[in-house]
Amino acid sequence: MIPLTLAQLRDATGADLVGPAGAETTVVDGVVSTDSREVGPGGLFVARRGEHADGHDFAPAAVAAGAVAVLGERPFEGVPTLVSEDVQAAFGRVARTVIDHADDLAVVGVTGSSGKTTVKDLLATVLATAAPTVAPVNSFNGEIGVPLTVCRVTGETRFLVVEMGARGIGHLDYLTAIAPPQVAVVLNVGHAHVGEFGSVENIARAKSELPRALAPTGLAVLNRDDPLVTAMADGLDARVLFVGEHEEADLRAVDVRLDERGRASYSLRGEGVEAEVRLAQPGRHQVGNSLSVIAVALELGLPLPQVVEALAAAGPVSRWRMEVTDRPDGVTVVNDAYNANPDSVRAALAALAAMRADGRRVAVLGGMLELGETEAEQHREVGAAAADEGVDLLVGVGELARDIVAGYDDAGGGRSRWVTDIDAAHPLLEELLEPGDVVLLKSSRDSGLRWLGDRLAGSGDDPEAPRR
Repeated sequence: MIPLTLAQLRDATGADLVGPAGAETTVVDGVVSTDSREVGPGGLFVARRGEHADGHDFAPAAVAAGAVAVLGERPFEGVPTLVSEDVQAAFGRVARTVIDHADDLAVVGVTGSSGKTTVKDLLATVLATAAPTVAPVNSFNGEIGVPLTVCRVTGETRFLVVEMGARGIGHLDYLTAIAPPQVAVVLNVGHAHVGEFGSVENIARAKSELPRALAPTGLAVLNRDDPLVTAMADGLDARVLFVGEHEEADLRAVDVRLDERGRASYSLRGEGVEAEVRLAQPGRHQVGNSLSVIAVALELGLPLPQVVEALAAAGPVSRWRMEVTDRPDGVTVVNDAYNANPDSVRAALAALAAMRADGRRVAVLGGMLELGETEAEQHREVGAAAADEGVDLLVGVGELARDIVAGYDDAGGGRSRWVTDIDAAHPLLEELLEPGDVVLLKSSRDSGLRWLGDRLAGSGDDPEAPRR
């Protein structure tokens, strides 16, 4: 973290500083975390009350590991404590103070119903070829994840990529107050969390909070292929750059091709911009993702050849996003089961259809959460989409997947099976899979198919190790 005194953090947060004499001059310049195991010398431990544990119980361990201060609801003996009734809000103000003291820092905000983490990872990979870059670990994109990411900024950091998720109106207003963006990227508006938002229109309203947070000198990178995202340009004070395959996009992909692994190549066209782009990750949906990355990188001063070269080498970073593993027995496992909504499942099924399969195309699909009253209908439609994409064998896992199987069968799909859970699915799949088969796993996070994908891929004992 950028070095800050406790006096500076006290003034920024409005917290009471309780502790030994001279605590005001104590400098925080180490790791800031809500996890006592991550805090070391010079660090700040944020004692947050979570769903399953009270961070205050772990403050002594953080201090023993070298934390110089604690942010919490009560003081701790022998260590300076920033005492606040609202630790989460105070933590956000700590992060904003880091931003305010960071010289020459460009902040890029990324939101969308799907693809945020992939684009965040691609951006971090590309921008890091030019200058020190900080981006979230995994999908740290909420009220705690964003401050954790921001507090990793140091004096050398030049680019900060902030993934911003929303589960309601006003959430992105809150996050952009912590990390005001110079560049805002809106990827798409889909059905993710529609049960919480109430409608797709409300989702669009929430996502629009990110570009509306831009200053007039900022840049909004908007997906021209999505009408709801396109409409966000209306009334913006900031500059707007449209990306996509639409003929009116400012930065456009034409002549899109897919290789036998489903990886896209295309011709990039724009005013004064022309290049051939080749992507390393499978899925046609990566075309739109990469266009947003290119737009941001060019805005931040990277030369186009450098951007194109970095994209061509950019494999997956965060776990369980289109991880492709070739097993020794000839089965290919595509583990895309970190999370799912109807739009991302369709994109994954299209990627499966584009991949060469000497055997069958197999889809293992689990439930999609937070879909509200349309839950059953959306699951049946995903099943029908699997049939339309030519899936030869569909295995539904869990109660919600019953409707996926029903939709697949009604649409004239091939062979289907349904099982209760991943423990039942694993032996079934090992029995059914044959050399040459390509098997896709996709579900919402709580359905657990990512663990099943690891078992099928034979990924070893480290569930956090990245796959290629």
